[in-house]
This record gives sequence, structure tokens and C-alpha cells, in this order.
Amino acid sequence: MPSFSTPLKLGPLLLKNRVIMSSLTRDRNLVPGPLQVEYYTQRAGAGLILTEGTMIEETGSEWSNAPGIYTDEQVKGWRKVLDSVHARQSFMYLQLWHIGRVAHPLLQNGRPNVGPSAIGANGGKFRVLPGAPGYVVPEAIKDPTSYIGLYRKAAERAKEAGFDGVELHSANGYLPHQFIDNTSNKRTDEWGGSAENRCRFPLRVIDEMCSVYGNNRVGIKLSPGGGYNDMGMSEKDTSETFAYLIQELSARRIAYIQLARYWDLGDPLKRGKEVDIFQWKKLINSEHTALLVNTNYNAEEGEKTLQADLADAIVFGRFYIANPDLAERLIKNQELNTKFNMKGFYGGEAEGYTDYPTYEQQKMKELLFNKVLH
Repeated sequence: MPSFSTPLKLGPLLLKNRVIMSSLTRDRNLVPGPLQVEYYTQRAGAGLILTEGTMIEETGSEWSNAPGIYTDEQVKGWRKVLDSVHARQSFMYLQLWHIGRVAHPLLQNGRPNVGPSAIGANGGKFRVLPGAPGYVVPEAIKDPTSYIGLYRKAAERAKEAGFDGVELHSANGYLPHQFIDNTSNKRTDEWGGSAENRCRFPLRVIDEMCSVYGNNRVGIKLSPGGGYNDMGMSEKDTSETFAYLIQELSARRIAYIQLARYWDLGDPLKRGKEVDIFQWKKLINSEHTALLVNTNYNAEEGEKTLQADLADAIVFGRFYIANPDLAERLIKNQELNTKFNMKGFYGGEAEGYTDYPTYEQQKMKELLFNKVLH
């Protein structure tokens, strides 16, 4: 039975374990620098690191310091991160991110936010703007192929930087997810209507990414249950749409499909729903495409999921914030640090970012503290 410590063949890569570091927006680095080199290197015990969501163009995001891959300077910054991570025998995929309709024109020099249709999302707030305004209605994209071209260019820059692969962020109500969901996509052309048409955009993007990297170095993240950023279809539409999409992705022999479970904490409007993400497992050809699962897994449930052969690897998010050595802790069955420094969760410098202790450092600190007391 596989466990956290079991190596995993992922395309041409042999991951040293089945612990994956999730994409984690920390809002610190338009251009990756020494702090990001340290942050990712600390976590290179993971079999695979998925970078924080990385913008494919300058976009008016709530996360004003999220990184990009649209300038030469950013490529150089990421290359230094990769050199350090590779030196610790880990691999790194770049997550390609476009937020579509949940951008704000005031944060992108008056350029409109865009989406598949002129339908605004509900529930969000731009805390960085005076008065914390909500989402605004986007401008419908006239020619989706122009955005597909942006993803291709971003994949080319990722390859130039040295990334081992690329992941399409097609979850959490961002641009590809907005095309997939029939509540945000009301188009009547070839990009809307049927499941086949609504999935056309993410599949075309995947095809471009594959043409740059090769199919077996490309992954995708999906969140079928919706919720975040005002997403969520009916149970029937969800089941049928994602069945079609996952079949098409498997047929393309991509490296992996990452499925995120529904998380009510990110769904203030209760638009999403609990979805059995394993209902589509039978549609994935495991000989060439791995299934990664994400969202609220702890050590015990993650281990059981691997042992039951329900998934090939477990993707951990918040635990990787407070446990830079998470893979080692899971493999050795060591206690996890659950004390988060909320001050450094989003934005800032080293505090709450690179100052979390490893298990050994944590125990040494406790030992010294006890000696002082006695």
C-alpha cells in the first residue's frame, strides 16, 4: 500500500514522496526575491511544490503583491528559487493564474475586468480600496483566443525560468472556471452553452501548455463543488460538466488532475455544495495521469486516502504554512505545528512566512525553555 513516503512517477519526474505543497497566495512578491528563495527552499522536502498563483498578465487583484510571470525580471527571480529548490532534490510546477471577472478596474489603471459574460460575482470585497467595494460587472471577452495566447506566453516564460511543469488554475472562480460554470458563462457562441462549449476554453489553454511543455509536464486544478468567488452549478450540471472535462483531460495524457474538495469557509454566500470528487476517478487513466486531492486533509485522512488507492498524492495547503518540514513530519508521524501567525498570513516580510520552526527546532526550543524553568 502506498504511503506518504512512497515515491511517485509523475510524467518523467520521480517524486521522492507523495506530499505535495499546495499553491498558497502569501501576497509578498511581485518579483520573487531572496525571501521567496528561502521560503520555498524551506519547504523543498515536498515531493512536488506548486507555486502560489502566478499572474499571466498585470491584473487588478485584491492581492496587490502576488507574483507574475509576465516580465523578464520575474523570470530571473523565479529561476533563483528553482535553482535552490532543485538543489534539495525537489520539483516545482508554476501555477498559471488569471482572475478574470474578480479583478477591479481601479487596480489596473482603468482597464476593465473581464469574464466570459457580463455577469458580476457577488460577495467579494476589495479591502485595499477605500470603502472596500464589492465585485463589479466584467466586460465580456470578445475573443477568448487572445487570453489563450497569454497562457501560452506564460508557459513559455515558465519554461525559460526552468520550471519542471505548469499547472492551470482552473478552480476557485477564476477565469477558466468562469468559462466552465454555466452561472457565470451565458455565451451563445462556441464558448458557451453545452458542457463541451463551456469546457472549450480550459481545454484549449491546456493544449497550448502541452505544446510548450509536453503533455506529461502539465497539470490542472479543479474545484467542482464551487463556492469560492460565487461559483456553483446544479448537481446534475456539475456531474455532467466535470465528467466531460475530466475525460477530455485524461485523453490528453496530462501529468495530473488536482481535485479540490468543497470548503464552506470560502463560501460566504453558500453557493457551492459538497461534491464527491472521487466519482470521476474511474474516468482518469492512471497509467499516465495522476489524481491529486486537496482541501482540509489531515495526516490521518491523507494516509488513509493513499492506502485505499483513492488518490496518488495529497496536496496540503495551510499545514505547509506553519510546517516548513511538513513532508518529513508526515512521513515520521511527528506532531504538526498548528499555531499560525495571522499577522504574517498575507503580506509583510519574514514574520509568519519564513520564521516557522522545523520539528527539530521546535523541540530544541521547548527543551531549552524547560531547562530555564528548572
